[in-house]
Amino acid sequence: MSKTSSSKTSSSSKTTSTSRRPFRIGRAKTGLGLFATKLIRRGSFIVRYTGKMLPNKIADELDTKYLFEVNARWTVDGSSRKNLARYVNHSCRPNAEADVKKRKILISAIKTIHPGDEITYNYGRDYFTAFIKDHGCRCAACHQKKLVMRSTRKRSRKRKSRKGRKR
Repeated sequence: MSKTSSSKTSSSSKTTSTSRRPFRIGRAKTGLGLFATKLIRRGSFIVRYTGKMLPNKIADELDTKYLFEVNARWTVDGSSRKNLARYVNHSCRPNAEADVKKRKILISAIKTIHPGDEITYNYGRDYFTAFIKDHGCRCAACHQKKLVMRSTRKRSRKRKSRKGRKR
């Protein structure tokens, strides 16, 4: 009887536990992503991008997408799952940015991020052309743009068909 009561206590504590982190890892349209669980104010620090510091010559030979170039000499290999910042996805209209300060990569909010919003930053032109461009950008901003383009095409077709109709 004590086993069942302790298991109930532990399961309820999981649902009521509060994390110190203002985010969680969750399913996004592009795979896994980082989502705000608490309000994150503009300018607030969110997470640090961590990993092994490698010379660029060695990093260029690695087959991973989680490389973050710090400067002309050094790159951080963020492929470890301990690096929670690796789950921050790309967006053409981001709500966060990555700043390099003393060879440390800090992700901070450039807009107020509300609970439930995905935390994103712009990966930069080099990464975009190397990995994203060929497959098409799937960020929310580009997805929204595609929907708007489709709806304007439908409207223009309806207008054209109405003009040609006889009464």
